[in-house]
Order: sequence, then structure tokens, then C-alpha cells
Amino acid sequence: MKPIRLLLLVLFLLPAAASATNAQTCGGDTPCKIGNREYNILLPDGWDGVTPLPVMMHFHAFLRRGKTVVNHPRIGVETKPRGVMLIAPSAQNRAWRFWQDAPADIAFADAILADVAKRYPVDPTQIYVSGFSFGAAMAWRYACARGDKIAGLMTMSGTIPQTTPCPNPPERVRHVHGLQDIWMSLPRGPGHDATNAVALWRKTFGCGQGRITQDYEIRAGIGATHLVWDNCSQGRSVTLDVHSGGHFIPEGWLGVQLDGLMAKSPD
Repeated sequence: MKPIRLLLLVLFLLPAAASATNAQTCGGDTPCKIGNREYNILLPDGWDGVTPLPVMMHFHAFLRRGKTVVNHPRIGVETKPRGVMLIAPSAQNRAWRFWQDAPADIAFADAILADVAKRYPVDPTQIYVSGFSFGAAMAWRYACARGDKIAGLMTMSGTIPQTTPCPNPPERVRHVHGLQDIWMSLPRGPGHDATNAVALWRKTFGCGQGRITQDYEIRAGIGATHLVWDNCSQGRSVTLDVHSGGHFIPEGWLGVQLDGLMAKSPD
């Protein structure tokens, strides 16, 4: 009878074991669910499981998914060695609704941050937001709505109209854009002024005259200029990297920005 009882016990426990397997913590390619929507998480290298984590929430490009972000060779590779947890929301129908004044995607991003804070210890003073292309535009929109909740904004090759009202801006913004971008063109100002790409932030922050601090190659054969506005009101700052190339995520750019923002450097 004992072997039979043992067999019955094993059979009884099998469904519970299967349920535990199905309910295992999300992460990497396994998305976390919020209702009928989802996001992906990439944890940093060497995390001790206890120390509160800085977070970078990255909005993906048009037709991409959160899974694309956590596997991207120029995104996750920058957060992992810096002790930063990468959060990658997935847009409905693979496109962010950044053109609206109060998109539902802002509420979705809020829900993600709240959900992440339930799953992991998070440092609320180090919430960074980034995005590329359509995702950059969504990141701008989110930063205008929740700027007091984020420690810095880092965007690549995407903006919203520079006359957009920004009622709750962040303190620090970092942007990069290519002069030859044909997908989300750099919004030039009078006289083809490339610094118009961050006119919204300069006006909102009450910045003075900017200055060029560096000319460099952002990619082999593609020159770039680094401009800084660190004379804005209330200690706010803006930087802009303008390069001669097109629509891409510059290798290493996100890492440089994270290093500066996490060290609270103005440039």
C-alpha cells in the first residue's frame, strides 16, 4: 500500500508543480503582464538581490517590442554593467500614441513602474527614461507629464513638436539626432538651426546661451558635435549631440549618458 500511496501523492502534487513552473518570475524574454499588456525586464550583472536598483525605462521604436529592447546590442549592454535594471514596455499594435496630449500609454508606463516596485527593490530617486525613434517621442511625452518622477531623460532620433506644452518637465535631458535622419527628421529652426531639436526643453527650462564642448566621431566616418545648456533655471540642464548620419542608436551613447546622469554631472 505504501508504494500506491506514494504514487498517489506524486500524482496529486504534479498539477501544483506545473502551476509553479508557469507562474515563475518574469524576466528577459519572458514578459511581465499587466492586464492584456506586457513589458520585459533585464536585470543588471552582479545584483545582490537586496540593494535598491536604479531603473531605465526604454520605449521601443515603431513595430518593435519590449523583447527587442532587452536583447538589443546597444541598449541592455549599457544598463547591465552599470547596475541598472532595464524595463521595456510593449506598445499596443507596436506603436506608441505619443501624438495625444494625455495618451493612455502614460498611464500604462505608470502602472509598469508600480508593478516593478512590487517585484523588486527600486531606488525611486533614480528612475531614468529613454527611447528611440517613435519611442523617443513617447519618452518626451512621458517626461512632460511625469518629469518630477524621473531623474533624467535620454532620447535618440525622435521628438514631439517643439511648441508642445510641458507642464511637468524633468530636470535633465540628453538628446541625440542625425542631420540626415529621414525617418524622424531633426526639427530645424530658422536658418536651419539644428539646436531647435531641443527648443522645447531650452524654453521650458529657461536656458541661456548654449556652448559646444566637443566635436567627435559618433560612428566611424560620422562626425558629431556635443552642445550643452547648463545655465538653465533651477539647476536644470540640456545636452544635444548632433551628427552627420541618419536614424540609428549610437553605440555607447546611452552608457555615457547614464554615467553622467547617475553621477549628477551637468554635461
